[in-house]
Amino acid sequence: MLCPCVEAHAVRPAPPLPAAVAQDLARVEARLAEELLSREERLSAVAGHLVRAGGKRVRPTLVLLVFHAAAAGKLARRDDAIEAAVALELIHSATLLHDDIIDGGETRRGRPSALRTFGVADTLVAGDFLFSRAFALCARFEAEVIRWAAEACVSLTEGEILQSRFRRNPAVTLADYLEIIRRKTAALFEAGARTAAHLAGARPEIVAAMAACGHHVGLAFQARDDLLDVAGNPALTGKPRGIDLRDGNPSLPIVLALRADPGLAELFVRDGLATAEVEAGLARIGRTGVLGAVAERVREHVRAACLEIRRLHPSRDRDALEALAAGLAARPA
Repeated sequence: MLCPCVEAHAVRPAPPLPAAVAQDLARVEARLAEELLSREERLSAVAGHLVRAGGKRVRPTLVLLVFHAAAAGKLARRDDAIEAAVALELIHSATLLHDDIIDGGETRRGRPSALRTFGVADTLVAGDFLFSRAFALCARFEAEVIRWAAEACVSLTEGEILQSRFRRNPAVTLADYLEIIRRKTAALFEAGARTAAHLAGARPEIVAAMAACGHHVGLAFQARDDLLDVAGNPALTGKPRGIDLRDGNPSLPIVLALRADPGLAELFVRDGLATAEVEAGLARIGRTGVLGAVAERVREHVRAACLEIRRLHPSRDRDALEALAAGLAARPA
C-alpha cells in the first residue's frame, strides 16, 4: 500500500516547481558556474566537464524545497540557502570525480568521464578544488552548519573505505550495505535538509524531521540507482548497465542476489569481467527475483520521507517536496 504522497504522485506527473524555487535553482546554476572559475584554465575545464554536463541536481533541489517549505514565507536567509545548495552540489561533484578515479569510470552523465578525458592526476586535483570551493562557501555560516557539512564529508570518506572493504567480497551482508549507503549517500542528503530547515528558522523538532526526511530520500535515491544499474535503460540513465557488478561494488541487488544465488559469487569476485559476463550476471540477478524487493525498499524509504514532510504546514512548497520524494520511486529506467 502506497502512502498518500507516493500514491498521489504515482498516478500523475510531478507538478512544476514553485516559481520561487525555480528562480533559486537558476541562481544555483549561475553560482556553480562562478565557483568553477580558476586562475588555471585546465582546472576550470576539468571541474566544468562534470558540473556543466548537468545531472539531476536532486541535492540542491531538496535543499531549496525544504528551505521554502519550512520557512513558510519567512525568507530572511534565502541567499544563505542558495549558497548551501551550491556547496552541497560542489561536494557531490567532487565525490563523483574521486569515485571515477577509484572505480576507473569511463562514462559519467552520458559522456566520457573527466578521468578518461583529462587523466588521473588532473581529475584528482579538480575534486580537491571543488571540495575547497564548497568549504569556502560554508565559511559564511555559523559553526553548527559548518560542522554538519564537515561531518557529512567525513561520513563520505568512511563510507568509501567501508565499501572498498567489501568490494568483490561475497560475504557482504545487508547490514554492511546499509551502513555503506548511510555514510556514502544518505549523510549528504541529511546534512542538506537539516541545514535548509535550520536556515529557514524552523523549530528544532522540524529541523530533526527534515534531517530524517533527507536521510530517507538519500537511501531511496541510492537503492533506486542500484536498481537502475541492473535493469535501467542506458539511453535514459546516461551510463551502461552492470557497472556495480563489473567493479565489484556491493549494490543492493547484488547483496540480495548473492544470498539467493550463491553461484553469482563466482562472477562478483572476479576482476576484468567481459561485457558478455556482466550481462550474464545481470540476468542471474534478475532471475533471483530480488529486483522487486529492491523496488519495495525504495518505496519504504519514500514513505518514511513523506511522513516527515507531512510535519510541515501545507503549502505548494511542501507538495513539491513530496513530489520530489515520491518521484524517486518512479525514476525512469
